[in-house]
Amino acid sequence: MLVGLVGIPSSGKSTMFKALTLKDVAIADYPFTTIKANEGVSSVAIECPCKELNVKCNPKNSECRDGMRHIPIKLLDVAGLVKDAHKGRGRGNEFLDDLRQASALIHVLDVSGKTDSEGKLGIGNPEENVKILENEIDYWIFGIVQKNLGKIERTAAAEKTPLQRLLAEQLSGLGVNENDIKTALDKEKPETLEFARELRKISKPIIVAANKIDIPEAQKNFEKMKDGIENIVPCSADSELALKEADEKGLIKYDGKDFEILGQVDEKQNAALEFIKKNILEKYGSTGVQECLNRTVFEFLNMIVVYPVENENRYSDKKDNVLPDAIILKKDSTTMDLAKAIHSDIAEGMIGAIDARTKMKIGKDHELKGGDIIKIIFKG
Repeated sequence: MLVGLVGIPSSGKSTMFKALTLKDVAIADYPFTTIKANEGVSSVAIECPCKELNVKCNPKNSECRDGMRHIPIKLLDVAGLVKDAHKGRGRGNEFLDDLRQASALIHVLDVSGKTDSEGKLGIGNPEENVKILENEIDYWIFGIVQKNLGKIERTAAAEKTPLQRLLAEQLSGLGVNENDIKTALDKEKPETLEFARELRKISKPIIVAANKIDIPEAQKNFEKMKDGIENIVPCSADSELALKEADEKGLIKYDGKDFEILGQVDEKQNAALEFIKKNILEKYGSTGVQECLNRTVFEFLNMIVVYPVENENRYSDKKDNVLPDAIILKKDSTTMDLAKAIHSDIAEGMIGAIDARTKMKIGKDHELKGGDIIKIIFKG
């Protein structure tokens, strides 16, 4: 699973990427600061069962901070997009090719309207920039579909093979499967741009991070846009980065929603922190950065978190690490899917499982829920 950060140049993608990963990247107020895609690791944050169970956990593959489990997620900051990128304009070819890897996208949008569609400072139209990005991805997918569509349709007719099966082979690099294509085919004809648009919605769902929300013009634009765009989150990547860096230096303790000043801060730093508290955290509840990533993974990609253990009574592994691992799975996953995610040998020898909360035995096909704590029983 890989989440991509996309947007018009100079929209704040690299700042958001750094805020989410604390990885050094080039940040500047001119177009195409990002030339090649930056890869990094961020994390989704979800309440850890340790609070509910009143136990002290010892995570191995993740981290628990004040009862919140932070689970690693791969992140990709791709080159900025301009209109006609699908024709190769700007860094369009690189941008679109990088998108193949992404399971979902966060569109970092300069909602202040101070960045035009070319990424230059001036008068911009945030609503138009949303349409530009979506259209470019639609046309890119459309071009891939059309490339061999005639041949694929003839083969499907001659061999009496479902069209969606052959199209799935053609489009496997986009991260779509046969069911995805059938869903799109039920709505639109494959030779149309609308079909490509449906595939984009299925295979590359987009949440809009309405960035630079602390600017007065941004707040006005956001209010106008939020009724027309279902998945839009007020966001300040600059504020998130400032808070994360201050937390890392020990100046504050930041929990994602508020902060406490711990160290010595000068007058300028204190003023900046007070501005963030009043204009971002108190007004919107957070900077929106973590919310964008969480919603992308748990709502758009329909993921859940499950905790495998070896001792169902102590919620621990063999070394007595409590709630040691957090595994991200699709929402309809079974205990067998969990076993496969842990190790193929465990899946092959699996006999059944135990729900550590209820101590009840469950089968291989038992559907898991978010927050389940499961012991896999296997031969081996």
